[in-house]
This record gives sequence, C-alpha cells and structure tokens, in this order.
Amino acid sequence: MLEPGKLADTGENTRRPRAILLRPGADLDGFRDAVRSLVARSVPPEAVTWSVTASPGLFGGDAEQAPAAPLSLPKPVAALIPQVIPHRDPERYGLLYALVWRVCHGERHLMEVGSDPLVHRLHRMAKAIGRDLHKMHAFLRFRRAEDSGGEHYVAWFEPDHHILEAAAPFFVNRFRGMRWSILTPDGSAHWDTDALTFGPPGDRAELPEGDGFEAGWQTYYESTFNPARTNLKAMRAEMPKKYWHNMPETAAIPALVRAAAGRTEAMIEREPTLPTRREPVRAVAAMADQDPKNLDALNAIIRRTEPLVPGATQAVLGEGPVGATIAFVGEQPGDQEDRQGRPFIGPAGQLLSRAMAEAGIDRGASYLTNAVKHFKFEERGKRRIHQKPTAGEVSHYRWWLDRELEFVGPKLVVALGATAVLALTGKAIPITRARGPFRFDRHDNRFQGFITVHPSYLLRLPDEAKEEAYAAFVDDLRRVEALGRELAA
Repeated sequence: MLEPGKLADTGENTRRPRAILLRPGADLDGFRDAVRSLVARSVPPEAVTWSVTASPGLFGGDAEQAPAAPLSLPKPVAALIPQVIPHRDPERYGLLYALVWRVCHGERHLMEVGSDPLVHRLHRMAKAIGRDLHKMHAFLRFRRAEDSGGEHYVAWFEPDHHILEAAAPFFVNRFRGMRWSILTPDGSAHWDTDALTFGPPGDRAELPEGDGFEAGWQTYYESTFNPARTNLKAMRAEMPKKYWHNMPETAAIPALVRAAAGRTEAMIEREPTLPTRREPVRAVAAMADQDPKNLDALNAIIRRTEPLVPGATQAVLGEGPVGATIAFVGEQPGDQEDRQGRPFIGPAGQLLSRAMAEAGIDRGASYLTNAVKHFKFEERGKRRIHQKPTAGEVSHYRWWLDRELEFVGPKLVVALGATAVLALTGKAIPITRARGPFRFDRHDNRFQGFITVHPSYLLRLPDEAKEEAYAAFVDDLRRVEALGRELAA
C-alpha cells in the first residue's frame, strides 16, 4: 500500500494515469509532497487521480519516488491552498493542483483573474471554510466534567468541513489555562494547558449532561431577550438551527418566541414612566465606595480581568513591599514573566538584578512592576515573540498603575524605557532627551522620578556596544540609589 502523498507510478510517460493517496480530512502535508513530485515530473492535472480512501486508486502501484524540491509559488496561491484543503469537496485536491499547474506553466498572475472559473470556485471554497471556522468559534460550548486529572471541559461540534486542526489554536489562545477536549465526528482535539494533540473521532455520548454554568447562561439569555425585536429569519441566518442542540441558551428560544407577541403588546399598552432621578452626590459616593481600598484589593481586580489583547496566560502583578523607597516601572511582562506570574525574571530582569546589585540597590526592598500587566506577543512556531504595546493599550492600563503607585507610596519612581515614560506622563518623550532625574506629575500622584533605558534595550545591542551601554546603565542606577537615600532621609 502506498504512503500518503506518494506517486503510484514512476513510468517515463508523463501522461500515464497516476494515483495519489492522501489521508482522510485535511492532508496539507501529503498534498504538498505530492504536488512537488508531480510538477517535478511534468505530470498534467488530467493524468492524476486523487484519493482519500484506504485504496491507492484505480491506477495504483507500489513504486515510490524521491522527494522533490519545494515549489516557488506566488503568495496568493500559497495562502489559498491551506484555506481550501479543509473543504469536504472531493475535487478540492484536483482543483488546487490544476491551479498550481497553470501557475507553474506561465500563468503567474492567475489569482488576479477573478472571472476565471477555477479561481472563482476556489475562492468560494475558501470563503466556505472561513464561515465554518467563524461558526465553530461562535457556537461551540464547553461543559465542565471531572476526570483523574481534575477539572476538564468537553465540547461537541459538527463542522461542515475538516476544520478542527485549523480551529483548535483559537481555543488554545482563548482557554489556555484550562484542560479541554473538542469532539467531532471526524476527529478530536485535546489541550492539557501545555500541548495540543489530535485524536480519533469523538462520540457525543461522551459529553456531560450539563453543568451549573449552562443554567446560569440560559437565565442570562432569557433576561436579555427583547421580544420587540424578534426576527426568526435573521436569527436563523446568524445562528443556524443545526447548532442549537449544542448551545444551552437555545432551549429557551421556542418559549420566548411564542411569548414575544404578548410581551410586546404589554410593553406598548404600559403607561410611560419618567426615569427615576438619581442624586449625583450619592451616585458618586457609591462609585467611590467600589474602588479598591488597598494594594491587595487592586491586585484582585487585575488578576480577574481579561487581558486587553488575548493570549496572555495570566496578569503579572507588581512585586515588592508597600512603602518601598524606590519603585521601578517597566514596559510589560515577557514570556518567562507570563509563565511564572512574576515581574522581571526573564533575561532582561536578570540583567536588571545584576545592575541593581552593582549599584548598591536591594531588589528585595524595591518595588518592581510594569505599565502593562499582560504579555502581548506574536507566535512564530513554538516561540512567543514580544510585541510592543500600543499607546492605546498603555492608556488602558494606566489607571491600574496610578492606583498601584498610590498604594505603594514610593519616594522615587524609576521609568525603565519609553513605554514606562508614556504611562507615567501621558506623553511620548525620547529617552535620550529626558534621561536622568524627572518629575512625574499626573492626577493625584506626584513623584520624584528618574528616566533610564529598559534592560531589554541592552540585550538587543551589538556585542561591541553592550559593555559601554551597560556601564552607563549601572551609573544611572547608582544615581538612583543616591537620590533614593536622599529622599528617604
């Protein structure tokens, strides 16, 4: 039997029928291997039979061939292939190979011809995959279960296409901190908070009967249902009925729809009433009473707040004693900080600790925090690459930083880098121009400050410049230590 993606014939006649055997589902790797071999041997699309069954096909054989070199395809073609592969259309592989063949034989700009029947059909297939992914992201519901490892969440979904592998990373990013499984008729995905794995098809019978969260969600849905805006056609268009049996809130829809007309009439007949006037002084006092009263209460709010940019494992809180003489404010947590939940423990943090020790500053007696409390990153393979927060993101977290410093009450605040300066001043101030002592005046917080570079800046410098820049950084921290002693006296 042939391995997936292997040619079934190695004859010299390029038009002799060939059979390609691929794995069931979305076999992107097998398709790529087969296409490279076919193009390298000048086998036209009409001579190829594509199969996803256990049989090598009508023209099968047992000959194999050496792997061929990767193809150089235009970016639109390379991007379209993985978007179409998950489609259930059995002709998808043949259509994609026809596209590649034409592009490799003189039609490099074929994707720009939207009226071409092949291009038009493939674009429609890609859009179908996009819609299916959107439905899975929107309509999949987890139910809480228990197993030998403790709390575990399970969901059942029936996609129109083979999208499980493409959709799973979305749920990893959304629910990174919990163990879950997604079961489908074609396969299953499992996340253990560390690794994503795929397995055989699931069984809806494995799904728990329900949990308390589902009951609460149904109650919330019923309370927000507006009978005056009931539109069954629009409802079915946005939330197709085939997904209803997996969604707890839909159990309430029939009764809500039946009662909609009566509730609407009652709303119309009810006498209008003026809104109750609220006393502004009392409202302001009530809002003020909800503010955190100490650093622990503030940290509890930060800890349970979702990150502005999804993906972070957890909020990374400040660390150090209340009443510390010196507070250091950085940009945002890095990869190691996000994983361990502590500030300045990665490479930049280790460099900062070394420089503080050389300058005579006790890290344990200082307060260390970041302007932004969640890690923002871009995934590249298995690595999470830091991304600089935007001005809007810094502004979003500024209230937390203001209250944090108010509770800690340092005598001196050190801004490490431009993002920290932006958070403390509300202005983009170049480090080279403002480096040194600085006065931070914002709202009720007015601190004597000091501006210097972020230690990650030193890590990015070429080797020949690092020694001099590090010496200047340590000199800055010596000035910080002296200023802190002076202010504490």
